[in-house]
Amino acid sequence: MAKMTGRTAIVTGASRGIGQAIATLVAREGAKVVCVARTLNEGDHPLKGSLAGTVADIRAAGGEATGVGADISSEAECLKLVEAARAAYGRIDTLVNNAALNYYIPTMDYPTNRWIKAFAVNVHAPFILAKSVLPDMVAAGRGAIVNIGSGAAIGPGRAPYADQAVRGGVMYGASKAALERFTQGLAQEVARHGAIAVSCVSPSRVVPTPGTVYHKLVDGLDDPRGEPPSMMARAALLLASEPAEKVNGRVTYSQQILEEFGWIEKGVGRGIDTVGSGYSQI
Repeated sequence: MAKMTGRTAIVTGASRGIGQAIATLVAREGAKVVCVARTLNEGDHPLKGSLAGTVADIRAAGGEATGVGADISSEAECLKLVEAARAAYGRIDTLVNNAALNYYIPTMDYPTNRWIKAFAVNVHAPFILAKSVLPDMVAAGRGAIVNIGSGAAIGPGRAPYADQAVRGGVMYGASKAALERFTQGLAQEVARHGAIAVSCVSPSRVVPTPGTVYHKLVDGLDDPRGEPPSMMARAALLLASEPAEKVNGRVTYSQQILEEFGWIEKGVGRGIDTVGSGYSQI
């Protein structure tokens, strides 16, 4: 039997990159998937990818999906998308908080409104969406919330700093560190309900996507230094489908968790070759 048969999943940021890969894989594994993003159609955003494209690909492969356009920096839109998901498929038992927003601007120059909006997408939305779907999970007696983190949550440590190049990643790192702490705190709160797992997974290596190419984090979609989006998709599937007692509260990395559970033979990168964040070691 497919790993997600009978499940209904919300995946945010599903128009391209990691979110698209996750939505496509969990649909292939039997879930009904509500794909969420701001980009409804190709051409609505400068980067390639759209909800319409993701949904069409899932349906062409025989899966079940629907697209919901939403700006999840707004609480009202978060609540509307959850209601739209329930209207489409009923009770929600899987939530993947993948959508993220970043501007590479040094802190001294960072516009306050952009900082606040980025935290709204990266931290507040996962809270609002989790709060909204948890009653469904408690009622069903099962559920999974998978938060998509980043190696940016690992800070540069204390001075002296041999590398003093300014890259403007303070906000993104801070928001992803907050997401890791939110993950473990919520995991502890839901533990009394039994079969509900809250986890967080980051890429072991940078993932070449339209976004990371745009921000010049990789040289292209085939950059050999990166790992394919499918690696993160498989890690998210693992965390959403394994028994809660095995994964609840895990803050981990894609290839680390896949190797641990025997889904790949030998992993590389963060969490394996280098130490992860403090939360990943608790």
